Amino acid sequence: MTAAHTLSAESVTLSYGDRTVVEGLDLQIAPGKITTIVGANGCGKSTLLRALARLLSPVAGQVVLDGTSVHTRPTREVARILGLLPQSPVAPEGIAVADLVGRGRHPHQRALSRWSAHDYEVVADALDATGISDLADRSIDELSGGQRQRVWIAMALAQETDILLLDEPTTFLDVAHQVEVLDLLTDLSVARGTTIVMVLHDLNLAARYADELVAMKDGRVHATGSPQDVVTAELVEEVFGLPNQITVDPVSGKPMVTPIGRHHVR
Repeated sequence: MTAAHTLSAESVTLSYGDRTVVEGLDLQIAPGKITTIVGANGCGKSTLLRALARLLSPVAGQVVLDGTSVHTRPTREVARILGLLPQSPVAPEGIAVADLVGRGRHPHQRALSRWSAHDYEVVADALDATGISDLADRSIDELSGGQRQRVWIAMALAQETDILLLDEPTTFLDVAHQVEVLDLLTDLSVARGTTIVMVLHDLNLAARYADELVAMKDGRVHATGSPQDVVTAELVEEVFGLPNQITVDPVSGKPMVTPIGRHHVR
């Protein structure tokens, strides 16, 4: 099990220029659990994740890692604890899959040091876990969108951090691979105690896999708690503007949302 690092946002306000996206937000991330952030487009989900990852500085408030502002800690130290898979990562042109995944080991290495047996083992395990071992020698430029997404997830796994932040990790993946990735993240949480924080658009997958669900609206936390507490017909309509019915997911026992369209109102 990993150390129980703590991560929180305290009265955080986030802006892009003169445009405020998140205002006065408080959020305590549950250590060792899967927290999934949901909400309509433009509500501030990805912006909040960037702030938690130290990529965006709050204009007010602070992001706190283990009791200290994340922005006052050394970059390499933070990178050993906290990893991020952004929404649209960019790879160097022509880089091989194994080399890109290997970049996840950089926070753990000293300048000019050679790779250890553990480094090679971690990269091999990450390639295997994401089902891309056979692509190790291929150029990232040759891969499909779904294959590339699995490479990025493998790199995040290779960073071997205790807190892992992922912005839409199932982007470009077909349904089978979406479930594989979310199962893998669940394995990390259960077996290693890794704290997972991810943004998902699919509300039903979010409800199925989350221990804690955070629903955002207009740059604020609208509701937080277990999926059973958060996913109600009233809240889904409030947050997404979507008339719906809630039933029980027959596989997980969690709430399942069925949208009601204009042409299906009874």
